[in-house]
Amino acid sequence: MSSATAPTRTAVAPLTTEDAELLVFAARTAAEQAGVTVSVTVLDAGGHLLAFRRDDRAVLISGETSTRKAFTALQLDAPTADLVDAVQPGGPFHTLPTALDRPLLFIAGGLPVHRDGRLIGALGVGGGAPGQDHAFAAAALGALV
Repeated sequence: MSSATAPTRTAVAPLTTEDAELLVFAARTAAEQAGVTVSVTVLDAGGHLLAFRRDDRAVLISGETSTRKAFTALQLDAPTADLVDAVQPGGPFHTLPTALDRPLLFIAGGLPVHRDGRLIGALGVGGGAPGQDHAFAAAALGALV
């Protein structure tokens, strides 16, 4: 009879409120340096809202957009910028087009947040052009050590 034991999981620190506040601050700072106002959403690994900062000077839907970006990045564990081809007509994630003739998930600016190789949350930035939002989110992740 063998005495096999279940493999142990290495504990990974979850995304904290302090981490989330740092991500919001860093994303907004990067945007302000570029002269852009943005809204920022941070979710934990379970999709719970940890931090949210809406900027009313940004596009009206920027808050909803930042949250949608964060949820998409969390659910698919991928930067939303990498999903652009997947959501185009004929792509695996094709959605209805918007008035801008872009699918609803055309939302570069969402990034998953990892620690020690494990998904611990997601960050979404909305308000700038897609490339800008992605750069602001990436700058914020760089501040999270």
